[in-house]
Amino acid sequence: MSHFALQSKNVIVNHNGNSEMVAACVEIKDQLIHAIHPYGSKLSCQVIDYAEHVIMPGLVDSHVHINEPGRTEWEGFNTATQAAAAGGITALVDMPLNCIPVTTTKAAFAEKLAAVDDKLWVDCGFWGGVIPQNIADLDDLLNAGVLGVKSFLIDSGIAEFPNVAAQDIRAAMPILAKHDVPYLIHAELDCGGFNNAVINEKYNSFLASRPKKWENDAIALMVEMARESKAKGDDCKVHIVHLSSDEALATIADAKREGLRFSAETCPHYLTLAAEHIPDGKTLFKCCPPIREENNREHLWQAVKDGRIDFIVSDHSPCTPELKHIDTGDIEKAWGGISALQFGLPLIWTQAKERGFSLVDLARLMSSETAKFAGLNTIKGQISVGFHADFLVFDANKSYTITNDMIKHRHHITPYAGRRVTGQILHTYVRGHHVYQQDEFLDSPVGRPLLKGQF
Repeated sequence: MSHFALQSKNVIVNHNGNSEMVAACVEIKDQLIHAIHPYGSKLSCQVIDYAEHVIMPGLVDSHVHINEPGRTEWEGFNTATQAAAAGGITALVDMPLNCIPVTTTKAAFAEKLAAVDDKLWVDCGFWGGVIPQNIADLDDLLNAGVLGVKSFLIDSGIAEFPNVAAQDIRAAMPILAKHDVPYLIHAELDCGGFNNAVINEKYNSFLASRPKKWENDAIALMVEMARESKAKGDDCKVHIVHLSSDEALATIADAKREGLRFSAETCPHYLTLAAEHIPDGKTLFKCCPPIREENNREHLWQAVKDGRIDFIVSDHSPCTPELKHIDTGDIEKAWGGISALQFGLPLIWTQAKERGFSLVDLARLMSSETAKFAGLNTIKGQISVGFHADFLVFDANKSYTITNDMIKHRHHITPYAGRRVTGQILHTYVRGHHVYQQDEFLDSPVGRPLLKGQF
């Protein structure tokens, strides 16, 4: 169907930059939002009525590790984008590492683009990477269409993606500023003194090995780098990925007040899990930076509410069950990463509604702000005329328990199995194509690569 309409008593529409939930009928023509009419309007096309269910803009997840090509036994574009569609995500941005080759050159990016053919169930952008060895190649990589780049300030766990130091950051920033793309930073600095920490089956032993100070110092360094960049006239955008330390929030707030182009994200695992409740030997909960204490979690929620944290993304970082060492409970050897791509909205909604957030707020935190960050905000992230016809239909009141059987990503493991949540994605539309309906995938993959300057 290239011409049809969806309507509901509860549609999150955007008028002049402000979103609100209203009764509306959204007319779709040739994959775009053609018009927004009053609910119940008589149109010359088929109108699908979702009654009380909420029609939201499709989510935009700007932090997903898909690991293809090269490590498709960990994940892959087909399964990852199916999981995204099942979670109401209509566009995502893939991370530059855990794939082979890592996305640090134009040639490596070409390999990745060749790998996505006929596998995308949702639209997909790509981050590149900055490592000490590729700064001379950055212009070519950015001209090839990546939406921005990422670096680590600490060992990434992947030998071919080494961490950067201050001199590398200084060299990269003018190039990134010229292209006006964000510089994503895994913000942990190994401050020493913890290398002898003994990690055993106890979660707290792992938590103690990666203290808040590592994040705090890394973020302080990036504020200095951003300040220096602004003083030179470059004013590079700096973004902190997967923030977990509440002690860094004041530093981030100060950077914003100072007028630096500085932003931060956090993830469902930092907002819904707490160290006190993680059973010992449960390696599925291991991620870097770690899940911290309950008190820390509450402070992160406050920062989401007041804008110190800009948005919420999954950081879906899967691997094989063997690499998680599930049977042995060996936290030290287990690969770090949380798998939960399709459950982000219900996980967050379950807790956010108790804290006074509305679904309009979540559409901002998980769709419009993430689209803006990735440079996709002329086509994605809101229900507005002329935008891609990307929607999710949400039953905001349905409660259920997450089970491994529900999982659409490659390996059916997640730390959230057994957790009760509220809110179910019923349908997902990508550019007007109905791709997901009540646990079924429809038709065939319709997703497209989203390359900078080519949408």
